[in-house]
Amino acid sequence: MVEPADRPSTAGHRLGAADSFGVSTLEPGLRPPAQPAGRQVSIRVQMLDDTQEVFQISQRSVGKVLFDLVCVHLNLAEGDYFGLEYQDHRKMTVWLDLLKPTLKQIRRPKNTILRFVVKFFPPDHTQLLEELTRYLFALQIKRDLACGRLVCNDTSAALLVSHIIQSEIGDFDETQSWQHLLHNKYLPDQDAIRDKITDCHRQHVGQTPAESDYQLLEIARRLEMYGVRLHPAKDREGSNLSLSVAHVGVLVFQGHTKINAFNWSKVRKLSFKRKKFLIKLRADPAQSAHHDTLEFAMASRDCCKVFWKICVEYHAFFRLFEEPKPKPKPILFTRGSSFRFSGRTQKQVIDYVKDSELKKLPFERKHSKILSHSGLSPHSSSFRSQVPKEVIISILTFFCILSYHLLPHLTLCSIPVPPSPFVFPFSSPPPESPGSEDSPVGSHRVVVNGNGALNGVPGPCPEGHHLSPLTSPLLTDAGCVRNDDEDEARRKKFPTDKAYFIAKELLTTERTYLKDLQVITESFHGVAVKDEAFPDSATSLISTSYDPVHEFHQGFLREVEQRLAQWEGRSNAHIKGDYQRIGDILLKNIQGLRQLTVHLQKHSECLVELERVCRSSRKAEAACRDFEQQRVCYLPLNIFLLRPLHRLLHYKLLLERLCKHYPPTHEDFRDCRAALADISEMVLQLQGTMMKMENFQKLLELKKDLTGIDNLAIPGREFIRLGCLSKLSGKGLQQRMFFLFSDSLVYTSRGMTPSNQFKVHGQLPLYGMTIRESEEEWGVPHSFTLFGQRQSVVVAASCAAEMERWVEDIRMAIDLAEQSSSPSTDLLPPGLSDNKLTEDGGAELESEDELSGSRSSLERPGHRGNTTVHVCWHRNTSVSMVDFSVAVENQLSGNLLRKFKNSNGWQKLWVVFTNFSLFFYKSHQDDYPLASLPLLGYSVTAPAESENIHKDYVFKLHFKSHVYYFRTESEYTFERSPVHHLRSADPLPRRRSRYTSRAASVCHGCRPTRNSIRVFSSWLSFASLFVSVIGCCSHTHTLY
Repeated sequence: MVEPADRPSTAGHRLGAADSFGVSTLEPGLRPPAQPAGRQVSIRVQMLDDTQEVFQISQRSVGKVLFDLVCVHLNLAEGDYFGLEYQDHRKMTVWLDLLKPTLKQIRRPKNTILRFVVKFFPPDHTQLLEELTRYLFALQIKRDLACGRLVCNDTSAALLVSHIIQSEIGDFDETQSWQHLLHNKYLPDQDAIRDKITDCHRQHVGQTPAESDYQLLEIARRLEMYGVRLHPAKDREGSNLSLSVAHVGVLVFQGHTKINAFNWSKVRKLSFKRKKFLIKLRADPAQSAHHDTLEFAMASRDCCKVFWKICVEYHAFFRLFEEPKPKPKPILFTRGSSFRFSGRTQKQVIDYVKDSELKKLPFERKHSKILSHSGLSPHSSSFRSQVPKEVIISILTFFCILSYHLLPHLTLCSIPVPPSPFVFPFSSPPPESPGSEDSPVGSHRVVVNGNGALNGVPGPCPEGHHLSPLTSPLLTDAGCVRNDDEDEARRKKFPTDKAYFIAKELLTTERTYLKDLQVITESFHGVAVKDEAFPDSATSLISTSYDPVHEFHQGFLREVEQRLAQWEGRSNAHIKGDYQRIGDILLKNIQGLRQLTVHLQKHSECLVELERVCRSSRKAEAACRDFEQQRVCYLPLNIFLLRPLHRLLHYKLLLERLCKHYPPTHEDFRDCRAALADISEMVLQLQGTMMKMENFQKLLELKKDLTGIDNLAIPGREFIRLGCLSKLSGKGLQQRMFFLFSDSLVYTSRGMTPSNQFKVHGQLPLYGMTIRESEEEWGVPHSFTLFGQRQSVVVAASCAAEMERWVEDIRMAIDLAEQSSSPSTDLLPPGLSDNKLTEDGGAELESEDELSGSRSSLERPGHRGNTTVHVCWHRNTSVSMVDFSVAVENQLSGNLLRKFKNSNGWQKLWVVFTNFSLFFYKSHQDDYPLASLPLLGYSVTAPAESENIHKDYVFKLHFKSHVYYFRTESEYTFERSPVHHLRSADPLPRRRSRYTSRAASVCHGCRPTRNSIRVFSSWLSFASLFVSVIGCCSHTHTLY
């Protein structure tokens, strides 16, 4: 019988990842690291859950081989935060050197147990992108608490232990919690605060293990002793001190109190000489008498060297862009140590996980008695090992097909299925929750990896959890009817005149427009009346303003559908030849639409009134927020309110193309030209209101995405650009989301709570600001410095084109701010706008209020995580208000055939292109989309010959490893733009006239449009206008 310790190591058998069949998640597609030939040696490693595993390595293998084996065993992608430590022959705890042979470091491997523990503690746990990584960090915090290494006050300790218990036994039960505390020791003096622990545990009802891990790390990172490993030392006077190293630099402690910190930016060199550890500081002109070199005496030279090594590794991991290159070997003599950091830096780890979009494999929590969304059942490992892989795949395929056809009648259990980059952006709560739909179909839940859907089958997410804009279920081949030769033969019977395709575009977009109107007149009106959250005046204003427009367009759509049926020959009327035209219907209905101008002018009042009601009534605000969580509301609610004004622009563009196509002698030309004159007059009349409302709507939308701002939507403030930049601080380059307004620049970071909001870190007033390129000064590619009146900020863009966009828009905004007569208004509360923010390395004070606040962060109402702001964050790009305006003017609907990279057939889908995304439906009659694909960051090309796409009118969308092919129905919709025009990296040229005309307070005039947009109308052209190739640059840079 084989002893447990001698069993072969299976992937994730202890910490719960499913069997990986020898495939490492560190390098997709590769097996565990190759080992040199030689005798195999058994090495015992103790995991963070206190289990031990045995790994077989060659006697000549370096430390990295063993470390990679452990990471592969755990299916751990972010393994670079961890390390292997052991006690050497001197009884000193040291880290395993990854570059040296393992057996040269461990002299007695049979008697040595290595410990897999956290080595690098990041300042912000939101930088840990994998749930498994956060779970392992939580286990480390639990261990540090139990051994007394993480010292904190009783309030903090009780909160920490309560979250640990919540993750292990679930919701509070007095008897169970009391027994659990009696049998488990989490603190050295646990009995003294047992009542506090149970009181805190009562408040975590409904919190999942993953949420408990998040809250545990949120509290722990605020503690002064978080991640601190003390190394005893003495100063010049012989006082007993302790040294430690952290992400900010070298720390000095007296007991458990930090008395000094030497930031990396102030440290010039770290060295040791015999028992003395030396810190050489940069010269400070303001303090000429300050010592340039600090000395600390340690117990021995070996103690100095151990601490010096971990300092070198901490500096490299948190401060460098990439792994430092090895020093060239000297010809004659060696001087100094050859030790260097080995592995990926934190920036490389974050970029790798984001770019790879690894499959989120489920894992088991050893100490947890409850099943989380990421956990396996207790028997899952044994089941997996007994059932052949082919059988599992067949079962999953069967359930995928079955769930699609029987979704209205079934509620399926959780089945782990790898996610895809299609976005399923809709999350509906159970029927009892506010804002849920009345239909029983909307209440069925199909859970996949905790994401709330199964392979394209729409299903609500768990309450309070929302999907990333980069991972969600996809529409599978089983989800749609395949159409190839039949559709192609049917299309050949259709007319080939260009006017017909323009008229068909009018039909398809009118269908989508009518569905959008129904969101307001039916869905939202039903919620407002049912909940009685809105005053009668507001409900009446919206009804009287939108109902007549909805009724009018119902008749308009019927006429267009009848005319297209006659034009296509589906009735006998085409024999007379009087119906191959559309201008007469457009002229008649646009003249009728002019009678509704009074109602259209009130739509801006509806937007303002709805915002006023939400500000004054929490019940109304909650009703709007819950309505936006419904699947029918696939865009922010305020966008639907502005749809009638935007539709006028669409009519104008369609008529311009018809007039350009028809010769003056055509019988339809006169009607089209008259209709164009009428609609142009209406657009000009409503232009000023439309532009103001677009800006107001955008400010309201951004207000939902930001936390920490009180007065964003104020008169006179205009939104200009949002996007990702890297901010240079004491911690190195930190990814930040920047928001540029006409009077200030705000930078934020993204929280990982269910609200998915961005936390504001600082505000830079634009008045008096100057900007300067500083790539040579700081050695950071594509960087520039913003010099404000109160502070200066160094930021870096992802590429040269992105930097050019930001610099131009910031300079334009500075000009607007200086020309404006109104003073700049602070966006931040008074206490935050004037104080130095903690993100630059300042010490954070631990208080009970702060810790309680972190506990409630998961209790805030849910916020959708697929907005443009979040897509820009994940894709590391930016979008301007000009881009939003062009996107508003150019929307498209219709049927497309879609094919995945590795699939054989084509799937026919109804697709709506709006708000920088493709929304996929089974047919135009569906009330809500099945999935969406954000296009920001994607590039559009024609498929190469090697891809074997033997079809006409095909274009290809690709982002990193994600590739999708789409077919249009005709040559007209494809050949509006040559394929080589699609490879432009900057899809939208800069346009300053929109903003400068406002700053000068002159007449807005005609709305600016691009010539290319007036010409292009195909799917291919529209996609090419709004996708861009975003390149990420990474260079080594040290701040020594």
